[in-house]
Amino acid sequence: MTTVLAVANQKGGVAKTTTVASLAAALHALDRRVLVVDLDPQGCLTFSLGHNPDKLEASVHDVLTGDTPAAEALLETDEGIDLLPATIDLAGAEALLLMRAGREYALKRALAPILDDYDVVIIDCPPSLGVLTLNGLTAARSVLVPLQCETLAHRGVGQLLRTVSEVQQITNSELSLLGALPTLFDARTTHSRDVLGDVSDRYSLPVLDPPIPRTVRFAEASASGATVLSGRKSKGAQAYRDLAANLLEHWENGSPLRTYSPEV
Repeated sequence: MTTVLAVANQKGGVAKTTTVASLAAALHALDRRVLVVDLDPQGCLTFSLGHNPDKLEASVHDVLTGDTPAAEALLETDEGIDLLPATIDLAGAEALLLMRAGREYALKRALAPILDDYDVVIIDCPPSLGVLTLNGLTAARSVLVPLQCETLAHRGVGQLLRTVSEVQQITNSELSLLGALPTLFDARTTHSRDVLGDVSDRYSLPVLDPPIPRTVRFAEASASGATVLSGRKSKGAQAYRDLAANLLEHWENGSPLRTYSPEV
């Protein structure tokens, strides 16, 4: 069965898009067929995978609000990952979808004909809790929450968790919450560990291992239209490889997810 993962956090700047692109590349390197879906009108995932959002003939906007089949909007990337891209037009999709019955199911319906072509589908949700994010959560089997390891980074986490709970009760009873993924982590400071400990205690939210370290290589990779895994070796690339292995063990073998202990 295809695994569909939503990566969501309504706070911006938490390395959400970097996580989607890098995790997808790491899963592809492990011989999995991977599709990524850009649900953010800013199109950052689309751009970071080498495509100009301003020059696309079809995008996820046309799939969600028109009659374009998802298969006709797919793009190939140099990473070997397939991409359902986004453009700024997607900003108007919220208003259009709000007028439709079953609006939360639009993405799930659109992906259904192509799901069997992939082992893993990863959805990059926008930094909001609007209709697009609800579509991503309704279409997914599990959700991952990237969390910046800085003061006040967990503001809004409780609201996101309430949204996940509501989705589980109303539109997607099979949705599971994998936990928080620490990003922009600096192992040299006690501050990063304190933030993770606070999140774990306050929300009873599992913190996945390994934490993703802060490194300039992520910004350099995005600017070049590739993921951090395509360049020279780095701690960031290895962290996403380890995360991919952790998730695959969980999804395919039922193994418990390895979690990070802030005390270590």
